[in-house]
Amino acid sequence: METSKEQAPKNYADFEEKVKRTIYVEHLSPQVTIQVIKAALAQCANVVNVEFIVNYTIPYDIPYAALVELDDHMQAKAAVELMGDFPFIIGGMPRPVKATHAKAEMFRDRPPCPGLKKDFRWIKQGDGEYEAMKKLKILAKRQESENMALIKNLLDEEKELAKQQQEALDGNWQNYEMLEIVMKNGAIKSLARHYGVDLGD
Repeated sequence: METSKEQAPKNYADFEEKVKRTIYVEHLSPQVTIQVIKAALAQCANVVNVEFIVNYTIPYDIPYAALVELDDHMQAKAAVELMGDFPFIIGGMPRPVKATHAKAEMFRDRPPCPGLKKDFRWIKQGDGEYEAMKKLKILAKRQESENMALIKNLLDEEKELAKQQQEALDGNWQNYEMLEIVMKNGAIKSLARHYGVDLGD
């Protein structure tokens, strides 16, 4: 019977295969479900598993992402190419979703890499690395503030884009209604005679 140490390389190899057949999809609506994703990708892939990734660190209701595991790496390649070549809408978001190949660092349950050793220790004031860590902490806070500003700007863009798309949809619907009225009341025949158009064509 194999020990956990002997099994570790095999477990990590299986995990690497899982990464190859998984894609990372972002710009998902909060209303999107597993069934919606399966239906959306059915034309090019079979969805095996979906793990949603929600950002709880920001006070905004923004689109989130998901790790979508497919049958094999060829389906993953096809799905990424499909979403890259054409606007791909899932769940009614005004901006098309984006897809990339997943990376090992994206998985919360990734197994430890065999042979990789990690050492941890507390750093106290006066240690050589203390000042460097302090600067990194300040930099992280600054990046957090900048990230919040970027997210707010993204949400404003999404709102404006949704407004423009709704206006275009309303305009198309009004044109359709007007055309339907003209067809029903017979005015289309008068217009055809006036402009010399043969409706038989």
